[in-house]
Amino acid sequence: MANKNNLESFEEKLWKAADKLRKNIDAAEYKHVVLGLIFLRYISEAFEDLYEKLKAGVGDYAGADPEDRDEYKAENVFYVPPEARWNYLKSKSKDPEIGKIIDRAMELIENENPSLKGVLPKVYARGNLDPINLGGLIDLFSNIAFDEAKEKSSDILGHVFEYFLGEFALGEGKKGGQFYTPRSVVELLVEMLEPYKGRVFDPCCGSGGMFVQSEKFVLAHQGRINDISIYGQESNQTTWRLCKMNLAIREIDSSQVKWNPEGSFLNDAHKDLKSDFVIANPPFNDSDWSGELLRSDVRWKYGIPPVGNANYAWIQHFIFHLAPHGKAGFVLAKGALTTKQKDEYEIRKNMIEEDIIDCIVNLPAKLFLNTQIPASLWFIRKNKTSRKGQILFIDARDMGELINRRTRILTEEDIKKIAGTYHKWQQEDENYEDIKGFCKSATIEEIRDLDYVLTPGRYVGLLDEEDDFDFEERFNKLKAEFIEQLQEEERLNKLILENLEKLEMKDEE
Repeated sequence: MANKNNLESFEEKLWKAADKLRKNIDAAEYKHVVLGLIFLRYISEAFEDLYEKLKAGVGDYAGADPEDRDEYKAENVFYVPPEARWNYLKSKSKDPEIGKIIDRAMELIENENPSLKGVLPKVYARGNLDPINLGGLIDLFSNIAFDEAKEKSSDILGHVFEYFLGEFALGEGKKGGQFYTPRSVVELLVEMLEPYKGRVFDPCCGSGGMFVQSEKFVLAHQGRINDISIYGQESNQTTWRLCKMNLAIREIDSSQVKWNPEGSFLNDAHKDLKSDFVIANPPFNDSDWSGELLRSDVRWKYGIPPVGNANYAWIQHFIFHLAPHGKAGFVLAKGALTTKQKDEYEIRKNMIEEDIIDCIVNLPAKLFLNTQIPASLWFIRKNKTSRKGQILFIDARDMGELINRRTRILTEEDIKKIAGTYHKWQQEDENYEDIKGFCKSATIEEIRDLDYVLTPGRYVGLLDEEDDFDFEERFNKLKAEFIEQLQEEERLNKLILENLEKLEMKDEE
């Protein structure tokens, strides 16, 4: 544990130093500057390590040419041209033209490595970037003792990249949440799904956190990293670039992670894929998903989703891409658990009756950066081999801890408790038991009696009141539930108005 604390303080120290050099540059722009340099430092370091081995010419490297591109390709290392290598950039850190030099370095690297074409940022020569501060960043990433930190983690640059992604997302707030799913939420999804082996798919992959955590999970459980392959799609090109860099810095094959500006619904980049695992955090309550163009789509097995909300379109998109024994875990707005909108209600009812829903987890507030809409986790399991005719409900609303006034995280203990409960239940472990206020294994008959509502609180019940009743906490919880109801009513009213407008337009025609 001491090593972890040291590593975290190292990352924090690096972040504070880099943030100090930001001056008046917006976080949304500055992240590309900093993350691009971290990436460049990474590929230069990997290149230099192999370069020295080739130059020494010992053993398997006897007679090798250190400037032969094929030598690097064979070792899955990016070839870095002389004028893009870190030592060269370091020698030019005080040059007034350093911005142009870095942009040129990015172009040279892309030209030598087709998989990086169009990925790397070329923003360093812009007028709002002070050459002195830019040189300061190069010196910062040069002088930090990466070798010393490596003793604590063999993946130090990957950790730094991930840490910086999170900090930039916090800095950007709502906009940051569009490219970053909070780490603790990703960890919980992966711990519950256990993607040891097979194809992992995320059709709205953001900066690639789901993939990174899946690979970490395999390694942490002594699995073989090559036993999983990843497939993804992202509509925002800037976010897709972050994803490609995030994966490349961890040596994860991202060849099947596609940029697609039309989005997953209109242009499914992996149309024939049947994955073993789907892990995703789609946009909540998306009303602009082109649903009117997809009324007869083959993906709508359980019913046609409404034009005004993509929640149930996403669910069915995930299910469509599951292999016969595949599993899915994803984040969704909590309103999807109870919506009475006719189309959504029918889809949810059909899914429950087919016994494809495995588990629902109610999440605490303030986990997500880009929305205050209450959220839940859904777990889908095709062809259940255990717990047939049952759904596990977990209410985790009171879990987690605040890291600042507006942001909460799930702790390691929280993740262990939730995931452990799910696994015991799945395995029909005799140690599993319903816990009032926390978890309940409900039958389809019980769910049918409650009109197919999937809110965990309706099933797990409330804890017995204790003497130290926290009025403020209970008030805030009820307030959040009230706001959720208002948001759902507002969404339905908006949908009704849109349909009325369409009818009026048809009458006018």
